[in-house]
Amino acid sequence: MSAALPEVSGSFGEKPTLTFPDAQPPAELEVVVLSRGDGPLVEAGDDIEVHYLGQSWKGGVFDNSYDRGSSISFGIGVGQVIAGWDEGLVGQQVGSRVLLSIPSHLGYGDRGVPQAGIKGGDTLVFVVDIVGTRN
Repeated sequence: MSAALPEVSGSFGEKPTLTFPDAQPPAELEVVVLSRGDGPLVEAGDDIEVHYLGQSWKGGVFDNSYDRGSSISFGIGVGQVIAGWDEGLVGQQVGSRVLLSIPSHLGYGDRGVPQAGIKGGDTLVFVVDIVGTRN
């Protein structure tokens, strides 16, 4: 049986809204392709450009790029971001919208990021729009 995951409203390029189920978060990384793009596959070592929204499980949104109006770029699959992003985004297609449910051991662990409102042990949920890659 698959884990109960938040429902996502909105389409690629639009700020999403998450509706959380009345359930405990999954214990492991869950990756759901909400809409598949037709671009090239993301490979480890690429610079990936994304729009994203991050929210802790049943908590508040702690970060999103839509309100800033600018995407971000970083190396993927090389340890520049949390492990859940490295594991969940490598192998996806450019143009895809992906839901990531990231347990704390693949996120910020027991430390969390208090200044961002992420508590230790929090499961993080991201909706990521993969805009492009460069290698």
